[in-house]
Amino acid sequence: MRIRLRRRAVVRPLRRVLSAGVVLVLVLPAYACRVDLSPSGAPTAWPAEQARHWQWQWQLSGPLDPTVAANVFLLDPVATTAAQTAELRAKDRRLICQVYVGSVRSTDPDASRYPAATQGATGRRPQSRWLDVRAWGVLEPVLADRFRLCRGKGFGAVALADADGYAQRTGFPLDFDDQLLFNRRLAELARSLDLSPGLVNDVPQLAALAPDFDFAVNEECVRLRQCAKLLPFADADKPVFHVEYTGSTDDFCVTTVGYGFASIRKESTLNAWRVPCPLP
Repeated sequence: MRIRLRRRAVVRPLRRVLSAGVVLVLVLPAYACRVDLSPSGAPTAWPAEQARHWQWQWQLSGPLDPTVAANVFLLDPVATTAAQTAELRAKDRRLICQVYVGSVRSTDPDASRYPAATQGATGRRPQSRWLDVRAWGVLEPVLADRFRLCRGKGFGAVALADADGYAQRTGFPLDFDDQLLFNRRLAELARSLDLSPGLVNDVPQLAALAPDFDFAVNEECVRLRQCAKLLPFADADKPVFHVEYTGSTDDFCVTTVGYGFASIRKESTLNAWRVPCPLP
């Protein structure tokens, strides 16, 4: 297939794609208390020469399929066992854990560590509330423990989800700069714990945050006409892991692979099923 660089793509009307199947499942021993876990290695490196040649998998629900033909796996750090991460790492797979940093669910075993004053309006996930990201002194130790779980299970990178509260109705007067500071602090925290930091969505801030993060994860930039806003990462030879939930790879791959993204088609439940775009 001939790849052509295009800056525009046909899009479809906006719809919500996050579902209960995407929710990060937490368990009490994992997040409710601090556990000292030995690092399994250095943060994941992303060689510039490989930037346009990654194949990736994003799975947060269903039984993990370790046979998927991908060299990068974005996974739930709680549902994924240390044995599974060891199996994937033995095959030289790069592992990213997804952590929700800007919201908390009432069912999370560490929810009590977030004072009521830091919990705001209903979040985008079921039974979740947005957090006041200005309260860094309160949030940092809780999030550090979540990052430590990732590191201890063998993940080398962390993808920050719900890192865009400033653009939502959180119940707090958060602004663009509040979110920038929070996200940069999280990137620094991740590095201090031997994790490579990545950002999930938060498209309006990608240009400002490109120097601070090692990779970006994006949902539906083609449908939403946002792909050009991810170019600060691609132009810096940093991976852009992109997914579309509708449409055919025959339609959107020409655009996204031309931009230099690692693109796949998936169901919004983020189970094992995937259709990857071909490499350039």
